[in-house]
Amino acid sequence: MYPVFSGQFLLSDYYSVNMKIFITRSIPHEGITLLREKGFTVTVYNEDKPIPREEFISKAKNADGIISLLTDKIDKEVINKLNRCKIIANYAVGFNNIDFKYAFKKGIVVTNTPDVLTDSTADLAMALILACTRRIVEADKYIRGRKFVGWKPKLLLGIELKEKVIGILGAGRIGEAVAIRAKSFGTKILYFDSKRNARLEKSTSAKKVSLTKLLKESDIISLHLPFNEDTYHTLNKEKLSLLKKSAVLINTARGELVDEKHLIKMLQTKNLLAAGFDVYEGEPVINSELLKLENVVLLPHIGSATKEARGRMSLLAAKNIIAVLSGRKPLTPVY
Repeated sequence: MYPVFSGQFLLSDYYSVNMKIFITRSIPHEGITLLREKGFTVTVYNEDKPIPREEFISKAKNADGIISLLTDKIDKEVINKLNRCKIIANYAVGFNNIDFKYAFKKGIVVTNTPDVLTDSTADLAMALILACTRRIVEADKYIRGRKFVGWKPKLLLGIELKEKVIGILGAGRIGEAVAIRAKSFGTKILYFDSKRNARLEKSTSAKKVSLTKLLKESDIISLHLPFNEDTYHTLNKEKLSLLKKSAVLINTARGELVDEKHLIKMLQTKNLLAAGFDVYEGEPVINSELLKLENVVLLPHIGSATKEARGRMSLLAAKNIIAVLSGRKPLTPVY
């Protein structure tokens, strides 16, 4: 059961102007506009950086609803200082930045934004796969460095996707979308997940296998697991050692899924062909050794960075707030 709230407003589409929403960073206008149209007083932290903890507490403590980002650590200490909050709408699919179980105990609903960024993130994962296998970034640097003097038979040789084995770690919405895209290139799909995905198997002839089998047999591995205490370093030193030297690893999920230091050693010693990163362990701090490697593609966490996806995320966060503060069930609760 989710908390059902009542008070100075009716359970309808009309809201008291006294209802306050705090947004921890400037986000696309769609959700902000909707909230203001519904009569909420909306305050936005407009600095283009994570809000300092004390300022977050100061601005959020009397808010009825909060739209937060992954960069906001909302732990027990913060939650205990939220005097009126009834919903924290996380502007992300992930929600490991929030102690959501404690929030629930305190009568605060926590929501996220699944589905609406599936395609954008899956597109980016495929972009990283292609960039790594066809050495796109290296080729771009080669041209910009004015090294190109003409066609050569062995210049920047990459690998084709056709008949390669793609291993999908986490066959949820995004993992499934990546598999479908990869299948169109003529690949074979293996996947590892705690649950069987019959739809994925039917659409791509994918096979559910053990993690060990997937790592040993895949030419390209794409990570799409959620991050929690059970998935931390899913790819530890032991598991990474199972990869083929010719394999490519792609991570658009969470940096903490991988023992990044050991992965870097593998890339340095050519015990792994290449890797594509959109997320990092210890983000936003980037291990300086990654910047020295030619066989990696590094992106600044832009998996959902399309106008369409970010707009849909903004709207979904707002709609979750409207639902909860009008006494209805949240659209996408995390617990």
